[in-house]
Amino acid sequence: MSLWKQNPSDFLKQIIGLLVVVKLNSGVDYQGILACPDGYMNLVLEQTEEYINGQLKNKYGDAFIGGKNVLYISTQKRRM
Repeated sequence: MSLWKQNPSDFLKQIIGLLVVVKLNSGVDYQGILACPDGYMNLVLEQTEEYINGQLKNKYGDAFIGGKNVLYISTQKRRM
């Protein structure tokens, strides 16, 4: 079995244009299309939705998320 190693920057480049969920340190989730990441994990999402405790709270056109607030990023196959 071979292990394939990937750094976070490579992962972010591969998921540009995909639907992602970004979990913040505060527990808030943002779901949207990843438009533009940078080396500091700052993210720009399009068609962004904000979820608090699993419930949709707001919709934004574009959103900027500061990298130091990001707990994790995951890809989604469909909207929640």
